[in-house]
Amino acid sequence: MGRYVIRRLLQAIPVLLGSTFLIFCTVYALPGDPVTILGGERRIDPVLAAQLREQYGLNDPLIVQYWNYISGVFVGDFGETFQGVQVADLFAGKFEVTIQLAVTALIIEAIVGLGLGLYAALRRGRWQDHAVLALTLLLVSVPTLVSGFVLQLVLGVKLKTELGIDFFPISGTEAGWRSFLVPGFVLAGTSIAYLMRLTRTSLMETLRADYIRTAVAKGMPRSRVLGRHALRNSLIPLVTYLGADLGTLMGGAVITEAIFNLNGIGQQLFQSVARRENAVVVGVVTVLVLVYLLANLIVDLLYAVLDPRIRYE
Repeated sequence: MGRYVIRRLLQAIPVLLGSTFLIFCTVYALPGDPVTILGGERRIDPVLAAQLREQYGLNDPLIVQYWNYISGVFVGDFGETFQGVQVADLFAGKFEVTIQLAVTALIIEAIVGLGLGLYAALRRGRWQDHAVLALTLLLVSVPTLVSGFVLQLVLGVKLKTELGIDFFPISGTEAGWRSFLVPGFVLAGTSIAYLMRLTRTSLMETLRADYIRTAVAKGMPRSRVLGRHALRNSLIPLVTYLGADLGTLMGGAVITEAIFNLNGIGQQLFQSVARRENAVVVGVVTVLVLVYLLANLIVDLLYAVLDPRIRYE
């Protein structure tokens, strides 16, 4: 197991280098001079502009700039903004908010998606199955912007003013974990729909397998067939999907954080793109790549727990 983990960590290095180099080239290839954009409508002094370009290495070849950046990342230095603020300091607190939002969304996705997917699979062809499929179409077709404002109106305004229930905060993080319930559901909406369909399909295929029929024919209780054989073997593709979705949820939190006024990394990324703070943009993407790689490693390690036939050595 230890050798497998070390091998996977070594394999992650070229993936990290390739993905960060790609986003680095993309960000720095955007039209417009970051120093000129920094001045806004005012014309920045040419001497000061030249000094800033020299200070932040903008006159160096792209490959040199990338090497200076990535060599700093390996020691925890993500560079600094044009205002002289360390990018790592900007991440403090904001990544905490985004991680809480993404984890809440992942938990809601797992509970609702797996639960309704299993419910639909066990009632294949009945009206409950069709209702779940219709719900997945609704979740996929409604944009995050629309579902966010609708839930704000219903749970934050109508529920509070007409019934006196103030359990679902719809702005800020002052209410602790409750602050992330509604934003988490909005962020996970589309993923819930995909997970419901994937769970339904995976379990239905497993239930048609020969070994399941054999277990039923031998008189094994239905609950044991489902829990010990069918459900366990159906979980492998679902765990893979959930692990990969964690990074997607963190990267897709920009709109949700803006709707619910959450001061997370999504808002920081949006503001940094508008200001051409390239160091912040590349830093955020670098951390998201690391989250992807870590989540995939955890998923791979879970395979052996779900299916003991899988060995790493």
